[in-house]
Amino acid sequence: MSVNIQRNSLFLGLSAMFYFLLLLSPFTLLGTVLAEDQAPLQEPLGTVIGIDLGTTYSCVGVMQKGKVEILVNDQGHRITPSYVAFTDEERLVGDAAKNQAAANPKRTIFDIKRLIGRKFDDKDLQNDMKHFPFDVVNDKGKPAVEVEVNGSPKRFTPEEVSAMILGKMKEVAESYLGNKVTHAVVTVPAYFNDNQRQATKDAGAIAGLNVLRIVNEPTAAAIAYGLDKTEGERQIIVYDLGGGTFDVSLLSIDRGVFEVLATAGDTHLGGEDFDQRVINFFAKKYNKENNVDISKDLKTMGKLKREAEKAKRTLSSQKTTRIEIEAFHNGNDFSETLTRAKFEELNIDLFRKTLEPVKQVLSDAKVKKSEIDDIVLVGGSTRIPKVVELIEEYFSGKKASKGINPDEAVAFGAAVQGGVLSGEEGTEDLVLMDVNPLTLGIETTGGVMTKLIPRNTVIPTHKSQIFSTAADNQADKAKKERIDARNGLENYVFSLKNQVADKEGLGGKIEDSDKETLEEAIKQASAWLEESGSEATAEDFEEQKEKLSSVAYPITSKMYNAAGEASGEDEPEKHDEL
Repeated sequence: MSVNIQRNSLFLGLSAMFYFLLLLSPFTLLGTVLAEDQAPLQEPLGTVIGIDLGTTYSCVGVMQKGKVEILVNDQGHRITPSYVAFTDEERLVGDAAKNQAAANPKRTIFDIKRLIGRKFDDKDLQNDMKHFPFDVVNDKGKPAVEVEVNGSPKRFTPEEVSAMILGKMKEVAESYLGNKVTHAVVTVPAYFNDNQRQATKDAGAIAGLNVLRIVNEPTAAAIAYGLDKTEGERQIIVYDLGGGTFDVSLLSIDRGVFEVLATAGDTHLGGEDFDQRVINFFAKKYNKENNVDISKDLKTMGKLKREAEKAKRTLSSQKTTRIEIEAFHNGNDFSETLTRAKFEELNIDLFRKTLEPVKQVLSDAKVKKSEIDDIVLVGGSTRIPKVVELIEEYFSGKKASKGINPDEAVAFGAAVQGGVLSGEEGTEDLVLMDVNPLTLGIETTGGVMTKLIPRNTVIPTHKSQIFSTAADNQADKAKKERIDARNGLENYVFSLKNQVADKEGLGGKIEDSDKETLEEAIKQASAWLEESGSEATAEDFEEQKEKLSSVAYPITSKMYNAAGEASGEDEPEKHDEL
């Protein structure tokens, strides 16, 4: 039975008369928890960090002794650019990558969150590709970034690039804590679908992190806002406008109990879109005045992108700003004035577009505007005065709360959730009830979707319904077994490949000859999947998995046995199961 969760539905092939049970759990879909599910895990985890993996900036926090600390990176900044770059000598992540972006546009990757979990032919992705200076290629229907590394082209999946950013956040936390970090809570936009959520978890695994929970960003921000609220039940709107995504959630908070009533959003709307409007305006103006076309000059466009973002930030506190760029194009300088009024004119339709999800959550939750106690603004783009003006105007002049840092609130909430899971003091009475943001259902004859679990249903939940097959003798069971077997082999190859590449783990502890043997076996298994995977049976996949295991098991066993002997009576070093 083939299961594929799309943005609005769960497609499932029908089998001979069966009883359908769909169980949503916080482990698999939203990563949020009810009271009985969020007790500290029995196995000691050490410190669980909270990571806000943002489109433009990322942030990491940790909860210790009842207090949350947002950590600073090696540049002394509390937020880190979600940038990855490759030079002739090294790989750069964060501030170092962003600082050289204009000079190295083809090999500097950003906005990777807009690629993760999407298909290559996604309309939004195709539009983004027109503005990316780096190359995005079709890799079996999924996007991949192709850059030059050591003189030859190399492809990276969105998960791999995201893993580099998560790895940077992991390093920041380890530097602060003084010990290795292996567990994390990672946030995603509330309107991310299952593919995007799973891809984010995969990125964590590549980075060497066990992602214990995937938490919705506005829900995490609500925790940050309401953690110290003790004055009784309050209904709050969390308006989360970041660099690349937008979410709105309506929650009820009552003495440590956080209940999400409704959520809505747009996974492709944020500060990057505002920047692009400014870039397009000035590029068009410069082209017309100088009779040139700078849109194909990646370095020139990179300089303009850098300065457009700076100008946007300046206009949050000033009415006007100058954009000055020396040696902008063909040795000519660039000098223009941008006013706040012009910036608002260029983006007013996008600003107003953010009010639609606000109206939707109020309608879904059957709550009146007048019943909202607090408006919580999250995300760097909520510093734009016009955005604040529009949301306050919509709520009849009610002032938005200024009580939390919009850049750090999501990481703060994720760190609190990490504290809950690791049993930190001060989290005993915290209860979080989230919802399923997208309707789930089953595809029936004719491609019609039968809804089973409507959006905004509190999870965990379940729904049972009986379906009959459209034709006799449908062989869906065999199809499901084949898919499960293929997934099992692919996951095993992927896991083994990452462990061999981990210089601090398996890859750095086995002998070179054993490492070469493993790499060759992995290469053969991958090649077999490429050549025969489309026609192979479940038995074929199982046979290949057993073949790979017969090579890997003796090598790993030898390593762990040696480690056990070296440590005498001490327990053998903990290791991941292959």
